[in-house]
Amino acid sequence: MYVNRHYHIWSTVRWSKIQLRNAFLYSAVIIIIYEITKIPFSLPWQPISVIGIAVSFYLGFKNNSSYDRTWEARKIWGSIVNNSRTFATGVLSLPNEAVDYETKRKLIRRHLAWVLALKHAMRKGKSWEHNGPVEKLVFTPHFREECIKGVLPEIEKYLDHSELEELKKFSNYPSQLLKTQSMDFKSLQEAGGLGEYKRVWFQELIAKLYDDQGMSERIKNFPLPRQYASTGLFINYIFCALIPFGMLDIFEQNTELHYYLTIPFSGIIIWIFFLVDRIGDYSENPFEAAYNDVPISSISRVIEIDLLEMLGEKEIPKPYPVENGFLM
Repeated sequence: MYVNRHYHIWSTVRWSKIQLRNAFLYSAVIIIIYEITKIPFSLPWQPISVIGIAVSFYLGFKNNSSYDRTWEARKIWGSIVNNSRTFATGVLSLPNEAVDYETKRKLIRRHLAWVLALKHAMRKGKSWEHNGPVEKLVFTPHFREECIKGVLPEIEKYLDHSELEELKKFSNYPSQLLKTQSMDFKSLQEAGGLGEYKRVWFQELIAKLYDDQGMSERIKNFPLPRQYASTGLFINYIFCALIPFGMLDIFEQNTELHYYLTIPFSGIIIWIFFLVDRIGDYSENPFEAAYNDVPISSISRVIEIDLLEMLGEKEIPKPYPVENGFLM
């Protein structure tokens, strides 16, 4: 997520440089062919503009849907923050004579392992995502290193060795960690350290954490329907392919400047439409380990800091760094 006030214009151009280059090249090719062959390529602008209106509406719908997915993802992880603080406070409020400090510490640290395991589960690539090489994230070296190392180096400091080895047998780490939490609360109740009401309260809180995990997985595992994304791209290509011909119709009245005017105007219009499409395309997958993701690494670090401070730990990690304007 970019956190400075504005993207620099050159950053935007660099991000969409392929679309910008192709837009100008395509426009130039059309004009060169027109000048060489003298074939009347121009088309009336009015029907082309009607197609443009339809494309604009469609791109607007797609981008609104993409933004909804991103905003929902942020709300889900906001809920994870709130439920994590509630969980830690609930554990620490248990009577010391009923539950010793080491047991409380183990429960809270296991919860941190759950948060970090869920974070890494959300970063796994899907076939419909862009799946750019992590090594190319040159503007966020700290995040790049985190992705390369993977989940185990982060969660092993919060779990016992035997528990970590048992966890490796499963494919869904977060689900298993919540299950272990539930079983530990059951054991505490059976040992007399936890009353019936408190056990039910913790079980309901774990259910909320499962809900948060499930909603996060729903966005990760279910893409924006491909028919919407693909159709928007196809009609955008059709419209942009017609733009130079419509520009010729407008500018060919001036026989000396029409090619000079058609190329830049066509190139800019084509670039704008593909830029809008590209923004929506990258917004629809808020967990794909890219620059404009929901910053779940930063959110996870906030949870780590809060819960470790509640425990009174001495080794507290620093807030997640902002690198070149990006918070991941």
